Amino acid sequence: MDDKIIEIKNVSKSYNNKPVVKNISLSIRRGEFVTLLGPSGCGKTTTLRMIAGFEQPTSGTILFNGEDITLLPPHKRNINTVFQKYALFPHLNVFGNIAFGLKMKTIPDGEPTTDKRGNKVQKMRHLTKSEISAKVNAALKMVDLEDYGHRAVNSLSGGQQQRVAIARALVNEPQVLLLDEPLGALDLKMRKDMQLELMQMHKQLGITFVYVTHDQEEALTMSDTIVVMKDGEIQQIGTPTKVYDEPANAFVADFIGESNILSGTMVKDCCVEISGHKFECVDKGFKSNEPIDVIIRPEDIKIVETSSKQCLVEAEVLSCVFKGDHYQVTALTFGDERNEIIIHDNVEVKTGDTIGLYIKPFDFHIMHKSRLINELDGEIYDRNIVSMCGGRFECVTDLPESTQVRVKVDFDDVELTDDEEDGTIGATIISAIYKGSYWQYIVRTDNYYDFFVDNDYEWSIGDRVGIKIAPEKIIVEEVQHSEEEV
Repeated sequence: MDDKIIEIKNVSKSYNNKPVVKNISLSIRRGEFVTLLGPSGCGKTTTLRMIAGFEQPTSGTILFNGEDITLLPPHKRNINTVFQKYALFPHLNVFGNIAFGLKMKTIPDGEPTTDKRGNKVQKMRHLTKSEISAKVNAALKMVDLEDYGHRAVNSLSGGQQQRVAIARALVNEPQVLLLDEPLGALDLKMRKDMQLELMQMHKQLGITFVYVTHDQEEALTMSDTIVVMKDGEIQQIGTPTKVYDEPANAFVADFIGESNILSGTMVKDCCVEISGHKFECVDKGFKSNEPIDVIIRPEDIKIVETSSKQCLVEAEVLSCVFKGDHYQVTALTFGDERNEIIIHDNVEVKTGDTIGLYIKPFDFHIMHKSRLINELDGEIYDRNIVSMCGGRFECVTDLPESTQVRVKVDFDDVELTDDEEDGTIGATIISAIYKGSYWQYIVRTDNYYDFFVDNDYEWSIGDRVGIKIAPEKIIVEEVQHSEEEV
């Protein structure tokens, strides 16, 4: 039998022509604990709802045990869902809530028979009261609520209500259990306890769990496989160890755990330059002097004496905070560009101290930049005016009106304004990553165009801003069409 129980093939979902999930493909193995992880609005819950059948893809296919279930209604899928808000029936007690689905369930009654036309017919029946009672009691025992069957659900704590919701989903013996942020409403201690209980249930039952959360620690603790999503796209699929130790890009590194994310240059194989300092690394295959992003986890940076042979770079201590099992040190490196670095070590230092830093070669994680310059399609609207992204920007060009053009703008040439009315167009901050000495933002215009912006000022995700670009900073190139296109 194929090890894949769920296959998502080139699935997209749009609402009012706005893409929410963008052409994702994913295979989930039988008995696996898979977590869809990402920030709010990344498409993880929509993906889960399409697996459950509550939403239908705009395009693409979903297979279950090799069969196409893309258009199959939820009640015909051997899949159950546990929601964040539990969705318990307040008029039923605990037993009644768990038994609800069983009362409507039908099972084969005896062996199939052959009718007069030679067709095989399977007679079906409802479960008996004793069968329902046995299954409900077994489910209650599984979630450690054996003596709670008579209780009103409104009299239970949040954790107990969550257990009832899980028991109600499991009692129907689904092959796949979907969990949509099921611990989101619980306090921290209860979340930790329920994480352990869910892991134990998964191990005991051996069925496939697909779990949605925005909590990185939860995903790292519970999962066999983590699927990191952003903006409707899958960024990385891997084990918790793989995703944490070898993030696919700056977003994954920033989202999962703490990271120092710095801009650098890959001088040559196994040699990276950051702020004028060259460091030995283990990465190969990059272009000579290629701009790259460097990821360094705080726990991989060691504090040493400045006189030590291990000292690779010196830094000034900005703060030192005791965190129980380590000190969190914030320091500012010396170099062509001073970068702020977070360090987790068991060495106590004082503000103002100059310290040495050592990083092992394999603890530099080098990755290609996702984009080096903003490139957008536009059209010359009038003399020295280009129309793009729903706005008209002044530029410097001799191209005539209606010329189709490709517009290029460097990240640090895009100016953001606090008041969007002060900009040529308005936009929303959808991503913010601190790069040691500046912030790198992705801002999305109302026409769904994305700008990468390097800026010293700190904004928050969701903030509205205006976009301005100086005319001389806009590079305009005529789009050359091939003969076939003309």
